[in-house]
Amino acid sequence: MIADKSIKELENSSVALTVTVTADTIENDYQAALKKYAADVQIKGFRKGKVPVSVLEGKFGKAIREESTFNTIENALKEALTEVEDKYKPLSFSTPELQDEENLLPFEPNKDITFTVHYDIMPIFETPQYKGLEITYPKVTLSEEAVTAELDKLREQNAMVIDKDGAAEMGDIVTLDYVELDEEKNEVPGTERKEFVFTLGSSTNFYQIDEDVVGMKSGEEKIFTKTYAEDSTVEGYAGKTITLKVNVQSVRFRDIPELDDEFAQDVKEEYKTVDDLVKATREKLQAALDAKLENERLNALSEALLEKTTIAVPQSMIDMEVEQSWKRYIQQIGLSEEQVLQFLKFQNQTKEDITAPWREAAAKSLRIQLIMEKIKEAEKFTVEEEELNKVVEEQLKDVIDQAQLDYYRNMIEDDLRFRKIAPFLQENNTFVEGEEVAYETFMSDTYGA
Repeated sequence: MIADKSIKELENSSVALTVTVTADTIENDYQAALKKYAADVQIKGFRKGKVPVSVLEGKFGKAIREESTFNTIENALKEALTEVEDKYKPLSFSTPELQDEENLLPFEPNKDITFTVHYDIMPIFETPQYKGLEITYPKVTLSEEAVTAELDKLREQNAMVIDKDGAAEMGDIVTLDYVELDEEKNEVPGTERKEFVFTLGSSTNFYQIDEDVVGMKSGEEKIFTKTYAEDSTVEGYAGKTITLKVNVQSVRFRDIPELDDEFAQDVKEEYKTVDDLVKATREKLQAALDAKLENERLNALSEALLEKTTIAVPQSMIDMEVEQSWKRYIQQIGLSEEQVLQFLKFQNQTKEDITAPWREAAAKSLRIQLIMEKIKEAEKFTVEEEELNKVVEEQLKDVIDQAQLDYYRNMIEDDLRFRKIAPFLQENNTFVEGEEVAYETFMSDTYGA
């Protein structure tokens, strides 16, 4: 069938596969197609199955030849793809695209056909040095201030809100009614608010009246004027003076428990003393810090590996990664994709507007994954049968079909092999503490972003 084939590497891990199909193959397939149609087609003046091939060819020969030849091209492509080297096999999500189709038409009898398809392949690159490297990562120490802050947070969470008889102070929780008054002391329609609750000092109220309410008691009413600066952030009130009537319904305060043995026992029954609570809190924070530091060491190593190699990630692979991120995005929002797209439409946005910024991060993530896969294969990590069977039993206990069981078992085994990469890299490289970073800064969500 195939007279010749050749592969040419293109940019971004794509290739051009060129195949030549012999005229004999094309003609044999065409004649077979004619016979099939002759047996099935019904033309006026002829009984079904009795139409002469010459008549059929005269009426529909061009269309049948085009259909037949494209089928021949498709079969030739399948054959060629089975014969190419593994490194030139197409990615499962990359469909070969026929090039210059218009130049192939019209198909001529008794003539070889040479066609070319483009498709993406797994990136070809040299594995960078990944052992014996010296990697610098931040020096971070758990401070006593951080432990104290965590304990204070725990006390805040366990605080009780209690009614207060005295005057309101900063930090107290007040419930009040308010309304603006005009020059004749009449209420201004649309400015009234009933049972508004906020914490004094938080500035989480529209008029920013925290200091004005300080000193008021439950049941007290107060009318006061308030002038806003020219640069005030209160929308629509910059440079204005208003009169406000405020009626305090209640004043409450947060009764924060003392850090003592009784509080420790309330937090967890196994804590007998405050020292037990402090120790457990410190251990919890240290474990979280150690986990993030380990991740930071691997990130620093990944960056070093990326600097040592060039990987051309194909667009189809990036598209697939971005699509997976989009699906996770939809799940996090908790709406259907149709609802999200409709919402974006209202905001004059599209799916592409949201996903476009993800592409660079997706390409980087894929480069790291590809390097790790190379390391996994180079080191030939193995999984103990006992370990594999345990995980399979836990995760696949409800799977009955043997084909599915084998498929998922292979996936689990590959995942267990992949998990061995990080410990291996930790053991075979030197990690050196570098510049010191404050604990609070390092543990923040924005660090490294």
